[in-house]
Amino acid sequence: MENDFTEVTPPIFTQNACEGGVTLFKLKYFDREAFLSQSAQMYLESLVFSLEKVYSITPSFRAEKSRTSRHLTEYWHMELEEAWTDNEGNMRIQEKLVSAMVSKVLKERKEELELLKRDAEPLKAVKAPFKRVRYSKMIDLLQEKGFEITYGCDLGALEERAITEDEIAPVFVTNFPKECKPFYMKEDENDPRTYKCADLLAPFGFGEIIGGSERETDLNKLLQRLEEQGIPEDPYRWYLDLRRYGSVPHSGFGLGVERIVKWVCGLEHIRDAMPYPRTVARVYP
Repeated sequence: MENDFTEVTPPIFTQNACEGGVTLFKLKYFDREAFLSQSAQMYLESLVFSLEKVYSITPSFRAEKSRTSRHLTEYWHMELEEAWTDNEGNMRIQEKLVSAMVSKVLKERKEELELLKRDAEPLKAVKAPFKRVRYSKMIDLLQEKGFEITYGCDLGALEERAITEDEIAPVFVTNFPKECKPFYMKEDENDPRTYKCADLLAPFGFGEIIGGSERETDLNKLLQRLEEQGIPEDPYRWYLDLRRYGSVPHSGFGLGVERIVKWVCGLEHIRDAMPYPRTVARVYP
């Protein structure tokens, strides 16, 4: 890649839950239990120590029983991991990437946008840098809009729509409380209730298109979080060893390809963003 990222090929079979055990597709792997990958993140983290900047584009699988216009059970996942990069640097990479994607579509795919009757004018406003709003401030704004939401609640589709319905470019929501996010994120030393993380929300209510964070490098904090959340340590032993024997500051993110397509093309439902969508109700043909 132009920015010195190396493409890598992480596995699809895994014994690790990256985004939460309740959304895993379980299968029998010979005489063991395994899962279809939710994310390549942990494998990418292991590779930054030698390659520094890596990315992959692979299928990911989520066993979420979500019947919405933006959820798939199988989707294409573009993931990047970068050594020597903090959360702010991570966001800069994301906004440059998304801006470049949209710019290339406007330049090279005008006919397709016209065929889809997509008004291209709003896309011209998608240029870095993007607005950054802390989660705590976002809760205040939602309460002002009449939402019954309190600090510590995750943002759903309705909340994300309310946040972005008047925006013309994507918006970062930063510093989510720890109870909303996975254990591997870096604690913000200036606000220990939160992680150094960010979700990138597309404008006009299209919702989250990227999730990312700086990664925790403190082994003891990772062990403490696993214990507090009742997560068994053994499947993560190899991941914990990446900290046990020395680590470097690093960050990363995951981009949902079909969600980007849905937003850029102005599609009503994410199933129209791929040829053979897989949803809660669809696994044929």
